[in-house]
Amino acid sequence: MPSRLNDQRILVTGGCGFIGSALVRLLIRSTAATVVNVDKLTYAGNPDSLLEVKDDPRHHFECVDICDPVALRDVFARHDPTSVVHLAAESHVDRSIDGPADFINTNVLGSFALLEAARRHYLTLPEHAREAFRFVHVSTDEVYGSVAFPARFTEDSPYRPSSPYSASKAASDHLARAWFRTYELPVIVTNCSNNYGPFQFPEKLIPLVIGNAIAGRTLPVYGRGENVRDWLFVDDHARGLLLALQRGAPGSTYVFGGAGERRNIDVVREVCRLVDELVPDDSMGPRESLIQLVEDRPGHDLRYAVDATAARRDLAWSPEVSFESGLRRTVRWYLENEWWSARIRAGTYQGERLGLAVGR
Repeated sequence: MPSRLNDQRILVTGGCGFIGSALVRLLIRSTAATVVNVDKLTYAGNPDSLLEVKDDPRHHFECVDICDPVALRDVFARHDPTSVVHLAAESHVDRSIDGPADFINTNVLGSFALLEAARRHYLTLPEHAREAFRFVHVSTDEVYGSVAFPARFTEDSPYRPSSPYSASKAASDHLARAWFRTYELPVIVTNCSNNYGPFQFPEKLIPLVIGNAIAGRTLPVYGRGENVRDWLFVDDHARGLLLALQRGAPGSTYVFGGAGERRNIDVVREVCRLVDELVPDDSMGPRESLIQLVEDRPGHDLRYAVDATAARRDLAWSPEVSFESGLRRTVRWYLENEWWSARIRAGTYQGERLGLAVGR
């Protein structure tokens, strides 16, 4: 990893979440940086994802809500971060359909509070520290809406969000860019395609299907399963964020994609095949027989696809994990770490269907 990170104090918001924990683990494992992990510990924030680094003296955890400006000022004052990577967000489309208020509060107002805390901190830094400071704002390709084949999203694609989640992330992207243009806060915006891998909250498609297939439960697929997503292994994304922190130009945007476009139905079938191979169970037959097409999600975008040319060119980044090998690694991880999912299913999420927008 880049030596430039070794003497930094990097404040990571949402560091107990899926992507955030992957970044924190990578920073601790691969650099000498100190990591200040700011997380509110909502349902999706899981300290079990950071057992590997829990006792590392370079990992400092702060249970703080990014919507609390007083608490944020205290964190900045005590830890004096040299950079910020902002991942804290409400992130599940289905939940945003059922309850959009939390998404507006955290993703929009929380991002505003964090930008302001970072701006005030930035103004106190000496000139050399300002030159090195970066604020990496992490977003999603969902802000661009659906794209027709064969086109792909780029950094210049227009914003057309379809869900309360993607609209809230689009708003936060615009705030981040405005803080660069108006206040000269050295902001970098990144947008990524669908992440997957170990430690992902089990309401998302791939871990939900893995867990249900292992247990012999129904495998719900929205609509006809024709929706296409570009899948990116989470560790590849974490690497991209480090490179953006090291090499990214303030004011720039970079999109990260895994070059792994798949229809949802094909992803589910491949998970079934892998579970059949790794944990065969003749009593239930092929897991593919568990697939059930269900009512589609309201406003469901048909296709996402990412052109990561700029990240390849400017950051020397490219995905290293193919979808086939990444999915196998992911299925194996969930098989070997059933305790991790079991704790969640025993508490905050039992596999129920979300996003039906009842009464709409």
